[in-house]
Amino acid sequence: MAEKNLVCRAEDVTAGNPRIVKIRTLSVGLFRIGDDIHAILNVCPHKGAPLCEGPQCGTTAWSEKAGFISHRDNEILRCAWHGWEFDIRSGVSLVDPDVKARTFPVSVEGGNVYVTA
Repeated sequence: MAEKNLVCRAEDVTAGNPRIVKIRTLSVGLFRIGDDIHAILNVCPHKGAPLCEGPQCGTTAWSEKAGFISHRDNEILRCAWHGWEFDIRSGVSLVDPDVKARTFPVSVEGGNVYVTA
């Protein structure tokens, strides 16, 4: 049964600097995008790598004017082992939408971050 777990202070999670926390036996990465904090299981669905040890970054997209451009800064998590990219908000793989990293609900109350897991 999922329960709400106090994991850290909101100020401890900054954009581009993921924080990995332990919730019982789970390793979970916390990521800030703007004012929001998101949580992802620290296991890549591709080969089981420690997903949240990869960079929080952007990705590339096609542009008629410039060929490829960088976009979605700090919205993407790239697995350090094989470079698979996942949307931090949804956990969905950018290459194959059928592949998804497990995400958890996050709430911030009184400056504290809670993850329901």
